[in-house]
Amino acid sequence: MAALFFLIVKIALATSDKYPHLTDDDRLLLRPLAALGLEAEPAVWDNSCTDWLHFAAVVIRSCWDYHLKPKAFLEWIAKLDSARIPVFNSPALLRWNTDKSYLRDLDAKGIDIVPTFWADDHGFGSSIGHRMSLQGKLHQLGWHKAVVKPRISATAYRTRLVTQDTADSAQALFDELQRGPGVMVQTFMESISSEGEWSLIFFDGKFSHAILKKPQPGDFRVQNDFGGTSRLTEPPSHVLASATRAVQAVEATAYARVDGVVDDNRFRLMELELIEPMLFLADCADASTRFANTIAQALARNT
Repeated sequence: MAALFFLIVKIALATSDKYPHLTDDDRLLLRPLAALGLEAEPAVWDNSCTDWLHFAAVVIRSCWDYHLKPKAFLEWIAKLDSARIPVFNSPALLRWNTDKSYLRDLDAKGIDIVPTFWADDHGFGSSIGHRMSLQGKLHQLGWHKAVVKPRISATAYRTRLVTQDTADSAQALFDELQRGPGVMVQTFMESISSEGEWSLIFFDGKFSHAILKKPQPGDFRVQNDFGGTSRLTEPPSHVLASATRAVQAVEATAYARVDGVVDDNRFRLMELELIEPMLFLADCADASTRFANTIAQALARNT
C-alpha cells in the first residue's frame, strides 16, 4: 500500500512573554487548526531568538504588552511585512489600529463613536506653552463625568474616571500623556454601569457571537482583571447592524471585535479591536472552528 504524506504547515500564534504558551482561550484554536493541516505554535512576539521565517504566517493573538513598547511592536510588524510573511490582521490594519485616533477616521465615515475630545487638536502643548485645564475643558464640553486614557493603551492601562469636581486629580496624568503617547478624553457612558458594554466578534467580516460585559459595582472597567463579568448573549438587531457597519468601514479583517455601548437607543463605538483582542472563543461552541477556518482561508489567499 502506498504511503500517504501530508504537508504540515506551521503558523505562529503571536503572544507575549506573560503567556508563552498562549491564553486558555487562544489554546482552543490549536485542535481545529491541526484538523486543517495547520500546526500552530505559540511565539512570543519580542523574543529575538525566534526565526519568523520558520512560519508560513503569523496570527496576532495575546500580545497584550504591545502598548508598553509600541515602537518595538511596529518595528517587528514591519520586519514581518518586509520578509513577506503573511500577518493577520494585515500590517496596514495593525499600524492604523495601534493609535486610538483611528476613531476619528471612523467618525468621519459616519460611524457613531462615543463623544471624544482629542487634546492635540486644540493647541495643548503648542509652542506658546499653553497648559490646558482638564477641569475647565470638562466644564466647557458640559461633561459631568469623563474617562481620561492614553491614545495607545490596552486593558484600561493608565485610564482614569473623573468628574468635573475631581478632574484636578488627573491633571498630571493628562499632561504626561499629552507629552507622551497622546491623550484622549471620552464622556462617560452611564449605560456601561446599568446595561453593560457589548463586544461583538467577527471572523472574515462575518458576525460570530456577542458578549455583554458589566463592571463590578462601584467600578467602570468591564475587564475581568478588575472584577468585571461577561456572558454570551444575542445582540439587538440595531446593535448588530451598527457593529457590522463599523467592520465594513475598514479593509478586510480576519478577526475583529467591536466594543460599544447603547446610548439613547443608539450603539456608540468605543473600540474597534483589530490587534490582540480576547475573542471569547470558550464562550461560543463553534467560534474556535470558525476562526480556524478563517485563518486557513486567509493563508490560502496569501500564498
